[in-house]
Amino acid sequence: MRRWMALSLMAVVVTSTAFAQDARLRRLVSGDDARGWEAVGRLNLGDSEFCTGALIAPDTVLTAAHCLYSKTSGDLIDTDDIEFLAGWRGGRASAYRSVKLAVAHPQYVHGGDVQSNEVRNDLALLKLDHAIRDGKIKPYPTAARPRAGAQVAVVSYGKGRSEAPSLQELCSVMAQQEGVLVTSCTVDFGSSGAPIFVVEDGKVQIVSVVSAKAKVDGKEVSLGTSLGAPLELLRAELVAQADAVTPRVRVGETNDTGAKFVKP
Repeated sequence: MRRWMALSLMAVVVTSTAFAQDARLRRLVSGDDARGWEAVGRLNLGDSEFCTGALIAPDTVLTAAHCLYSKTSGDLIDTDDIEFLAGWRGGRASAYRSVKLAVAHPQYVHGGDVQSNEVRNDLALLKLDHAIRDGKIKPYPTAARPRAGAQVAVVSYGKGRSEAPSLQELCSVMAQQEGVLVTSCTVDFGSSGAPIFVVEDGKVQIVSVVSAKAKVDGKEVSLGTSLGAPLELLRAELVAQADAVTPRVRVGETNDTGAKFVKP
C-alpha cells in the first residue's frame, strides 16, 4: 500500500464541521438494510483483487478505469477474469454476471503514480454478458455533478468489509475542480469505482465514482471523477466497441499535472 499523499493542486477549505457531521459507515448485512442498494456490487478481478461497481443500465456497470489494471503487475485484467456480483452480501449475490467488454475513458492513462489527470478521467464501463432484469435490482440514473456543499452518500466494499457493502449516508462535497470531486466520504482499498450518490426528493442519482484517496490538512478525503461529459464520451466509446471481436480497454494520452494521489 502506498502512503497517503497531500492534495496539492486543489484549493480546498476544510472546516471541522465538514467532518464532524459525517455519518459513520454502516454495514448492510440484512435484506432490509440492503434494500434499494442491490444494484451496487462487488467486482471480482482475477483471483484476489476486487473493486466496487454499480449498474447504470441492465447490462452496463460503471466503475473506475484503474480497476481494470492489476495492482500487482500493472497489466490489464482480461475480461474473462472479471465478474460482477450484484448486491454481494454474506457469501451470496442477487445476480452473477460475467463481463464481455470493458472500456476505459479514452483519455485515461494508467501509470505507477496516481496523477490528477488520471482522477478526472478515471471512468470505465463494463458490458455484461447478459442483462440483469430483476425487479429488485434497478439500475441507477446519473447526474452530471452535485452542487458545492451538497450532502452525498457512498455505497462500497472495502478492505476488511469485502463480504457486504457499507453505506455512508451522509458526507459532504468539499470542492469541485478540474473535473475532480473532493468529498469527506470514507473510502479504503476496494472502494475504487464505488458510486457516490445524491438523494433529492426521494430520487437517488449517481454523481461521481470513487477514484482515489488523499489527505488535506491532515484529514482523509476521497476523490471522485465527475460525470456529465466524460460519461457521455465513455458511453459513445462503449457503443463503438460493442461489436469488437476481441474486447480490450482503450486508453489515450493526456498531460501530467504533477499531483499524486493513492488509489483505494
